[in-house]
Amino acid sequence: MKIRIINKSAHSLPEYETASSAGMDLRANLSETVVLKPMERKLIPSGLFIELPVGFEAQIRPRSGLALKNGISILNSPGTIDADYRGEIKILLINFSETNFEINNGDRVAQMIISRHEKVSWEEVEFLTETVRGSGGYGHTGK
Repeated sequence: MKIRIINKSAHSLPEYETASSAGMDLRANLSETVVLKPMERKLIPSGLFIELPVGFEAQIRPRSGLALKNGISILNSPGTIDADYRGEIKILLINFSETNFEINNGDRVAQMIISRHEKVSWEEVEFLTETVRGSGGYGHTGK
């Protein structure tokens, strides 16, 4: 699938790191280093603008290595970019660690997954079909 993109950063376009990767890394597009203090959140620009086809979204997700090693995540994970959005892709990072974290120009700060979605129409009913799980919620299927 081809997606139209404008790249106002000095970095290469997002790409898949391996043949089976679902996500493409997004890089910070910064004029100076950003320090993210513990429990602080900031919008990090990417310099990228995309035009998604109707029926698709871009999901912005945390990078697992940043989360594990540094406690850095995405606050509204996954962030959704709708097909009609034409602004710059920005990443809402949060520092869950107890130490400052530096973000430099070109650092890989998130990953983006392009995903198809469906539109639904609701059908109001009086009951739902039964399943083995039923109404069991959080933790219900764990042992």
